[in-house]
Amino acid sequence: MRLKTISTGIAALSAAIFSAAAAYAQDLPIIGQPRQGEMGWQPAATDIADDIHWLDGMLLVIITAISLFVVALLAICIVRYNRRANPNPASFTHNTPIEVAWTVIPIVILVFIGAFSLPVLFKQQEIPEPEVFVKATGYQWYWGYEYPDEGISFESFMVGAGENRLTPEVSQELADLGYSDDQFLLATDTAVVVPTGKVVVVQVTGADVIHSWTIPSFGVKQDAVPGRLAELWFEVDEGMEGVYFGQCSELCGLSHAYMPITVKAVTQAEYDAWVAENKVAGTYVQPGSVRVAATE
Repeated sequence: MRLKTISTGIAALSAAIFSAAAAYAQDLPIIGQPRQGEMGWQPAATDIADDIHWLDGMLLVIITAISLFVVALLAICIVRYNRRANPNPASFTHNTPIEVAWTVIPIVILVFIGAFSLPVLFKQQEIPEPEVFVKATGYQWYWGYEYPDEGISFESFMVGAGENRLTPEVSQELADLGYSDDQFLLATDTAVVVPTGKVVVVQVTGADVIHSWTIPSFGVKQDAVPGRLAELWFEVDEGMEGVYFGQCSELCGLSHAYMPITVKAVTQAEYDAWVAENKVAGTYVQPGSVRVAATE
């Protein structure tokens, strides 16, 4: 009887917390997700992602120029030095100017690329002082999260985990959380919630095998290695409040494909309210405590 009373009280408290969370939550647009039939990057939501996109564009220009130059040389050689046009080939074995050129020019190109790529790499790897600290632990096949400074922890499973296929029940669960069927294999029952305009540091590790925590729109990817602690950081631009999806990006076993990551970037006020509500919940985060916008 006593256990029944306790269970009833916990259920009532959970329902109250869920209702309160829904009351203050803002509908969020889905920003960072793959698009059917499209190419290119997902929208950049951080300075790191902006830098990576710019670097990628610059490298594409250089690679295109090199490829066109090599194709042009091949075409010239085919036309001018085939057997019919040049029946008596030259017999020399060395050409010092050409040899110097094909040694020096690639070095100059690599130095030029390094001058722009190394600062981007250092920016990723030099971890600033966190304003929000999150620990992400990879398991087969889900993620566990802790906010040590806030006293909050939870586990995050793919919506439909276990089924691993889009059934009517899974479709309804997605709809209950504000997602559409398009977010199947991307959406999780609970999400990492972070404020925009704040430095977020994520400490990543693995509990069993190597996993990898990745959010393309943030420009971050960090392997989660058992027995090691690694860190990544990002700062979501203000005005980029929304939902961002990622995936475990290291082959980690049978259900590797069913280990997505969901991050919801909200305003500071909404983040503070989320933290306050979930502290009351005894560190348990209610699924859907920050809603997403209705999707088609």
